[in-house]
Amino acid sequence: MTQPGKLYLVPTPIGNLEDMTFRALRVLKEVDLILAEDTRTSAPLLKHFDIQKKVFAHHQHNEHQSSNEIVKFLLEGKNIALISDAGTPAISDPGFYLVREALKYDIAVECLPGATAFVPALVNSGFPTDKFCFEGFLPLKKGRQTRYKFLAEEERTIIFYESPHRLQKTLDEMATFFGEDRQISVSRELTKMFEETVRGTVNEVKTYFETHPVKGEFVICVAGKTN
Repeated sequence: MTQPGKLYLVPTPIGNLEDMTFRALRVLKEVDLILAEDTRTSAPLLKHFDIQKKVFAHHQHNEHQSSNEIVKFLLEGKNIALISDAGTPAISDPGFYLVREALKYDIAVECLPGATAFVPALVNSGFPTDKFCFEGFLPLKKGRQTRYKFLAEEERTIIFYESPHRLQKTLDEMATFFGEDRQISVSRELTKMFEETVRGTVNEVKTYFETHPVKGEFVICVAGKTN
């Protein structure tokens, strides 16, 4: 009987290629095939490190159908690595469903440690790190206000991801639901040449980004509510 293969979740740099680990490179070179969120995005990374493997697309639009095929390959004994466009797979990226399906069939799953945007943003914020909650991207429409109202009472540090074209809208909403004087820390372009972290009240940070570049992916840390 064929021994099942193993599913590896391999973090990739969120900007700086020097953050790729030796272990991640070894795994990507040893597996039978690689799953990528966007094969066009991953191609330069794999080429840079001279990783020559078959690469298949695995993203949010084909995750369910793709996972069924991947599980079959794993059961046939193939070792497979999953990477996202940047950071750790399954953290605000595809991966959770595939992991769950693999575990249903007792397939070994191994997640390598590595780059994740919210960790340096949290540490850079200066807010308490002993307890925090990670929210990722807020719902775009349905449930968004309800989530804000719930989180307004949260006493732990709260972490959000946000895209540049929605940053100002999100800061406006935070001023409404958390209050203009709530302390926040906004990091962008983490690990890249123009990395920046802006700290202050919601109102101060909102005013800052009205006259400064709103480029790159953003991580917003919000101080917990104090009594």
